[in-house]
Amino acid sequence: MKVLELAKRRKTVRKFLSEKPPLSNVMRAIEAAKEAPSGMNAQPWHFIVIDDDWLKGRIRELCEIEERKFYEKVSGKLGEWLKEKGFSPEKPFLSEAPYLVLVFGYTKAPYWLQSTWIAVGYFLLALEELGLGTVTYTPPNPRAIEKLLNAPKDYKLQVILPVGYPADPKPKYERKKLEEVVSFNGF
Repeated sequence: MKVLELAKRRKTVRKFLSEKPPLSNVMRAIEAAKEAPSGMNAQPWHFIVIDDDWLKGRIRELCEIEERKFYEKVSGKLGEWLKEKGFSPEKPFLSEAPYLVLVFGYTKAPYWLQSTWIAVGYFLLALEELGLGTVTYTPPNPRAIEKLLNAPKDYKLQVILPVGYPADPKPKYERKKLEEVVSFNGF
């Protein structure tokens, strides 16, 4: 499939079928992600695949504790948008998805943040090609999860990607038109 077709088809998925995809598909998506460009070719990403139900449940608990704190403080446009879309501190997809893929970045590498997120983009498109879905969930305070997983101090959790077969009927959010996001020779 062509990249543009994959990108146009890909949507955020927060509900998953209970059927567990083959681990080889998740590994194939990670294999695609590791081919992303990186500053100085440092390849500063590290992927942790979690399929243990207890560990997924514990990650969900830790995230929801921080989400509650976040929701108590959030206001303005973001708060309005979250309320309008029906979001809450509960994150059932963290324990219901067959897999969680946690992506860490090695902070001592040059351009580690940008490089890690480029790899995440590759991963998202690879999942789409394989018929798998995810949501890019960024926990408000990832420190507790880093501790739970014994992450070395120079590795920072960037995103948790619940992975499985999509069961989310919600349509993809509309995208801006090309002419709204492009200009030439200046802003």
